[in-house]
Amino acid sequence: MSAQDFAGRILFLADSADAMARQLQGEALTPEQAGPLRDDVSTDEITPVPILTHYDDKLGRYPYTGYKVGGTCPVAPGAIREGGFSVTVAGNRYGKGSSREHSPAAEKLAGIRLVIARSFERIYRQNADNIGLFTSTDFGLLARLQAGEPIAAQALVAGRDALAAAILLSGGLLKFGQQYLGKVEPAAATPPAAPQTLFEKIVHRHLLATPVTPISLAGPQPGDGIFVRADWRFIHEYYTGMCAHMLHATFGRPLRLEDPERIVVFEDHTSYVNESPAHVRGGLVDNIARMCAAQREFVDAYQLRCHRTLTEEASRTDDGSHAAGISHAMMAERYALPGQVVVGTDSHTPHSGALGCVAFGVGTTDMANAFMTGAVRMTMPEGIRVALHGALAPGVTAKDVVLHLLAQAGIKAGAGVGKVFEFTGPVVRAMSIDERATLTNMCAELGGFTGIVAPDAQTVRFLRERRGIDFVIEPWMRSDDDAAFAATIELDCSTLGPMVARPGDPGNGLPLAALDRRVRVDIAYGGSCTAGKREDFDLYHEVLHWAVQRGLRLPPHVTLYLQFGTTDVRDYCIRQGYMETFHAVGARILQPSCGACANCGPGSSERAGQVTVSSINRNFPGRSGPGQVWLASPPTVAASAMAGELVSFHDLQRRHG
Repeated sequence: MSAQDFAGRILFLADSADAMARQLQGEALTPEQAGPLRDDVSTDEITPVPILTHYDDKLGRYPYTGYKVGGTCPVAPGAIREGGFSVTVAGNRYGKGSSREHSPAAEKLAGIRLVIARSFERIYRQNADNIGLFTSTDFGLLARLQAGEPIAAQALVAGRDALAAAILLSGGLLKFGQQYLGKVEPAAATPPAAPQTLFEKIVHRHLLATPVTPISLAGPQPGDGIFVRADWRFIHEYYTGMCAHMLHATFGRPLRLEDPERIVVFEDHTSYVNESPAHVRGGLVDNIARMCAAQREFVDAYQLRCHRTLTEEASRTDDGSHAAGISHAMMAERYALPGQVVVGTDSHTPHSGALGCVAFGVGTTDMANAFMTGAVRMTMPEGIRVALHGALAPGVTAKDVVLHLLAQAGIKAGAGVGKVFEFTGPVVRAMSIDERATLTNMCAELGGFTGIVAPDAQTVRFLRERRGIDFVIEPWMRSDDDAAFAATIELDCSTLGPMVARPGDPGNGLPLAALDRRVRVDIAYGGSCTAGKREDFDLYHEVLHWAVQRGLRLPPHVTLYLQFGTTDVRDYCIRQGYMETFHAVGARILQPSCGACANCGPGSSERAGQVTVSSINRNFPGRSGPGQVWLASPPTVAASAMAGELVSFHDLQRRHG
């Protein structure tokens, strides 16, 4: 590939509303004039959820339309393309959050050909590679770009692993795949002699050999680009239309999918789109319908396994055979097994790591390639061992542990980006699979590649009781005693109390007891993949049943939403008799869906002044509406709903004991 001539303008994503306005009005700024760059720019800001209904050239109108600075969103639709920008510059941890490939696609379609940042989140950067959008952490390029100097393609891939460089220089993953992945074979099965982590053992058993990814006898090393065979591949409606579009455009019709019986398709984001303020006000409901229709057409054409959406209307005639729910939650409930590799088009795919499998999120192009070849690209990561000691106090949950970890300076600075988090220690051993899933699920917020817990008696019990499987743990399914980790985090969990995270970022955590002001709550939302599991609903019910027994009802200004993660969770709550309590306090009960977590249904705020306490996993600007979102654990969400302000269950009990 020849030298790249970046003739367009440079856009600094500045932490200044004035600097942004000057650039959008046509002024070219120097780095000094732009001032400090925004850190933690999320994919929710690059392409807000309502934009995801587009999967073609229309995306090019919308990059950065959710970018927030100085309380405003300065980038209007069409501004980047019309402004002639070709390079974007930002700070640390660019591309946090969702695995949506729409974000780099929108940038590229708007004319952006290079993104420079101090660091990138793993999925965003891999998605950019896959579509041929260059990314770099070399700020020395800026002076050369401003001087109009062409940049050699090799300079743009400097420091990248060989596979990433080859994909970029090929023009993207599908073009690379056409050239190199027509036939892939399992790599040599001889295990390395050195001690291995459980993650490394699983990867080694799934390695694929290709002409450009030779594997040494020592096995892949951190930073190596490799391909692995996935036991399960899953996708949901925000990605399937884009995936089908690019596959048919590249390979024609009909496609010959690899191992289609191991592909699972979900409708899990759009069940309540007719009640989503963002979609209704934006006139996007018809777009959603077309997007879902495109998925159903793809499913029908290739006879794929599909779990379709379930709303109140559908539930009235449900005979129990219609299983529905959030994709990654259902993968753990119905499909994933210890020792397997699971990939999905959602950043919270690591949910299934709670069972002792390698589960990670990928973008649309990665999944399209995996549909055709069975090969899934990854860069071999380092591992972080998280040892949870002591014991959790009553009322303290896995969500509180994660919010505490997210608030640590090293994690906030990006120490976990691209890493594998292996959770161990007596606290983890005492946790149910539902609670372990909260830990692995929120590795997405920690910046990790994935999270994993070695299978044990809890895993065997879960598989037997939930799925009727008598699973036998094999001796290799654990990390070797001398396995190497890049770092170890030791945490005495007996010191933890209930946590919350201030609006804006999951890393804004603090102990609820340290909150120095009263925070009035308008909306309380209990649900999502992170907190819509059986044990989460045990906790909601514990608090709300206690309140009902004391004659408490929701304050008039509070709306409480409880949304099941899956139909299995719903049916469990019905069997346990929880519904009577939920109705007694005045909660609105919602069928399984991602819902308000993805700004796709009831529970999202409608006005900037509204305050939500939510059990979801991320609270980036605009993620769940224009209001402010505080993150908390299930018992804190339920207690705060009953109090009308942020409180722990213990505080609520003291008030009404």
